Amino acid sequence: MEITFLGHATLSIKLSEHTLLVDPFITGNPMVKDTISLKGLKPDFILLTHAHQDHVLDVEEIAKHSKPTVISNYEIAMHFQEKGCEVHPMNHGGSWTFPFGTLKYVQAVHTSSFADGSYGGQPGGFVLSADGKNIYIAGDTALTMDMKLIPMQFKLDLAVLPVGDNFTMGIEDAVVASDFVECDKVLGYHYDTFGYIEIDHKAARDTFEKAGKKLHLLAIGETLTL
Repeated sequence: MEITFLGHATLSIKLSEHTLLVDPFITGNPMVKDTISLKGLKPDFILLTHAHQDHVLDVEEIAKHSKPTVISNYEIAMHFQEKGCEVHPMNHGGSWTFPFGTLKYVQAVHTSSFADGSYGGQPGGFVLSADGKNIYIAGDTALTMDMKLIPMQFKLDLAVLPVGDNFTMGIEDAVVASDFVECDKVLGYHYDTFGYIEIDHKAARDTFEKAGKKLHLLAIGETLTL
């Protein structure tokens, strides 16, 4: 499993036979909009955690050439179905086995609406089980006690957690979240894109190290292999 950070909360996950794209926000991201080509992204599936523009902006454009299946909550799935996308709707607590592996849609504490203000369902995250690995993709979320449910069912190899604070949990809460999900290997995301979520990288890594954990803050385009 190869996980490539494409800025903000966008991830490309290359599995043995399929490629997943998480929360595509490229053209609106000032840090990557001139360096990453949407046509170069050819996912088989797109995973969407919630409806905010900084997570769904480029879905339609990518879908025009890649024809992926969009996986999200019911409301988001129906929104993109109306746009002509192939979709698979889910909701909290549900699991489904896809050609690439299994997804469980889990709780997140945040908000979810489209750019025009229309309802985007309730936000969520995913636990992905594929290629013999389990990873938790938290989406935008506060620290929540529901995270303690995850290790009751999964032994995680990686937790992908937002660390930018202000709109989501920050570094200190992310350390606690890693305790809750019982995973000491963390990939941070949702940071630095805008002034509200800029972080001190060294301080963030040091905080995790003092807790006996490893925080990966990848450069845009850098890949973490599990």
